[in-house]
Amino acid sequence: MQCTLCPIACGADRSVRAGACGVKGLTVAKYYLHPFEEPPVSYANGSGTVFFGGCSLRCVFCQNYELSRAVRGKEVTPAQLADIFRTLEEMGADNVNLVTPDHVSDLIAEALSLYKPHIPVVYNSGGYCKTDALERIAPYIDVWLPDLKFCSPDLAERYTGRRDYFDYASRAVAFMAQKGAVWQEGKLLSGLLVRHLVMPSCTSDSLHVLDFLHRTLPPHTPVSLMRQYTPMGHSALPELQRTLTAREYRRVTDYALALGFDPLYTQEKESAGRAYIPDWDF
Repeated sequence: MQCTLCPIACGADRSVRAGACGVKGLTVAKYYLHPFEEPPVSYANGSGTVFFGGCSLRCVFCQNYELSRAVRGKEVTPAQLADIFRTLEEMGADNVNLVTPDHVSDLIAEALSLYKPHIPVVYNSGGYCKTDALERIAPYIDVWLPDLKFCSPDLAERYTGRRDYFDYASRAVAFMAQKGAVWQEGKLLSGLLVRHLVMPSCTSDSLHVLDFLHRTLPPHTPVSLMRQYTPMGHSALPELQRTLTAREYRRVTDYALALGFDPLYTQEKESAGRAYIPDWDF
């Protein structure tokens, strides 16, 4: 069967060979209780994150480079993935958090059909996805957690290789925004939380991202402005060889506050560093 699951629609027969995402089937590089997501996601015990190998984007700044390039990861079946969900639930996870799921969403849906956890299921996406694929997995998803990386086609092409990134990501966010929010004592049980990573020299585009979110999201949809950009050795682009300045981050957070985003999650400058990148030990 020719794969058209993600916007690249590479047409690979992934029962035989890897697609543009770099993988054939499901690969998992790590699963554990992750304490460093936004407060309503990590909550008390930690988010039960499952890191999948491969990715439809090729972000030059990717902190999980070994995963996105499919260097790390163990092949699992949907039945084995369902067992991982059970294990995370037994460990006391506040949710099951599917990290970079878009290129394997069909197989994840199969696993969730075998076992749907009794805790929220979080779809932690880079945003570059097709709404028809989201529609198919939506019955299993409680919380949408997408990135909205760029509005500018030029920036998207330079940093992700996908000039059409915003075309797809904007439609994906609008689709996810239909999910009603349910909170319980500060924990997000259902709904949408949108993330945006503020990048060096890209703050003007960040303001355009916030304008789009202000027009599109229902009131009181949580937004997270991440300050954690860390220069990685695999990116040779000169403008990405530094961390974010305090002025750059303040410009974006001040604009978000002026637009009235509430709740708004921000990060301290200490969030930028390799200490928060997991060891891939599965």
